[in-house]
Amino acid sequence: MRKFLVVLDDTRECLNAMRFAAMRAAKTGGGVAVLSVIPPDEFNHWIGVGDIMREEARERIEVHFEVFAKWMRDRQGVNPELVIRNGQVADEIIALIGEDPEIGVLVLGAGTDKKGPGPLVTQLSRNAGSLPIPITIVPGDLSKEKLEAIT
Repeated sequence: MRKFLVVLDDTRECLNAMRFAAMRAAKTGGGVAVLSVIPPDEFNHWIGVGDIMREEARERIEVHFEVFAKWMRDRQGVNPELVIRNGQVADEIIALIGEDPEIGVLVLGAGTDKKGPGPLVTQLSRNAGSLPIPITIVPGDLSKEKLEAIT
């Protein structure tokens, strides 16, 4: 089975990337892997406090994921899997792609502000030629209707 890998974060463009990945998976008989990364620099506190903060971050991610997962299951018939990692987002994406041979497409949402598409899209597009899978970049301001039409 081919999986669409999508990144779960707190950006607005994440929503369109999730929708696109779920709709494409539903129409092609694929799956969705949702990656969320906890940055290491967020928890440079005492060991005990850092552990508690990491656990709280994990719980927030799981709650956030469940909102998307419910929509994917109910509306698209896709049961996504959640992968939570600690590290730098781009590094963890590349590592997961290398570890899971079923991942066939990376889906990223592009930001819509004047600063550009976002640091993750910028960084990974620069390295797109060396990635073993294609990247689909979904514009952050596409309407739900447009997304449905193109998937």
